[in-house]
Amino acid sequence: MDLQLASSNPEIGRSLLHALRNTGISVLCQDRDLRVLWSQNIPAAWSQTDVSGKTDHEFLPAQQADRLQTAKRAVIATGQPESLEISLPDREGARWFAIWIDPDKFPNGTAQAVVTTAVDITEQKRREQTLRNLLREVSHRSKNLLAIIQGIAAQTGRHSDTIEIFLARFRGRLQSLASSQDLVTSSNWRGAGLRELVVGQVSRYSAKPRDSVRFEGENPYLNPNAALHIGLAMHELAVNSVSYGALARPDGFVTVAAHLIAPPENMDLNLSWSEKIAINGNNGKKRFGSVALERVVPASLNGTATLEISGDRLDYRLLVPHGSFEIE
Repeated sequence: MDLQLASSNPEIGRSLLHALRNTGISVLCQDRDLRVLWSQNIPAAWSQTDVSGKTDHEFLPAQQADRLQTAKRAVIATGQPESLEISLPDREGARWFAIWIDPDKFPNGTAQAVVTTAVDITEQKRREQTLRNLLREVSHRSKNLLAIIQGIAAQTGRHSDTIEIFLARFRGRLQSLASSQDLVTSSNWRGAGLRELVVGQVSRYSAKPRDSVRFEGENPYLNPNAALHIGLAMHELAVNSVSYGALARPDGFVTVAAHLIAPPENMDLNLSWSEKIAINGNNGKKRFGSVALERVVPASLNGTATLEISGDRLDYRLLVPHGSFEIE
């Protein structure tokens, strides 16, 4: 801002002040001793009283005042503009300001004053911080997902006799993870509802999943880790059911129940899958399906599980600790 032009033409000066008020930009003019000559739109985070005649140290925290005065003295000495960012404490947390410091020069080129322009960039800073947090969260969850996939690949290979069998089973399990991950992503990484999760897994093998699955009890909201692993358990149970159990019959159905139980301190979840089966196709041999149900999934949730096949019934029970879900 040309101070001489503004002072010689009051109309221009008033117009500039109105423009500053409308834009919310803050301007501070100080003499060579860095005392305030005039100011406009001073933010409440800087001072809630008139700053005329004051130096930065008289209305700003010492650290920020030191930084500003160092930059302003450099502008007076060199005649070259400076810029920096500062943060100031506020009731709602720190507020950030982008600062530009320009010299107001005499005709001989020396600085007669410095003009400081400040713009509140707090919202921009908060968006940047939110983005950084999201990127860290995506990185963390991606590593977790890759670890799950690595474990599935290793266990599937261990229990597959041919490459064709491995590929068929591995693709199915990857699709199961993808289905659960879609639910987690659509909730902004909050998790997934149990019913929606189960229906999504069964729907890949049943034309009428809502008729094929009967729910009882609660519909807990699972956190992302629980959603991925319980989704994998539901996939294994659905695949087995289509081959040997209730979902192999047109009128067959499975019962999924979720009931809260009360240990001494917090409520845990007792999740079960029950159905009638035709035959036991495992011949007593453990495959990845049973390994996942009895070991992988409960270990990933810090829970416990049992898989019982007796006569014409299959019953799977999973104890889900309270930290893995919430009841809406």
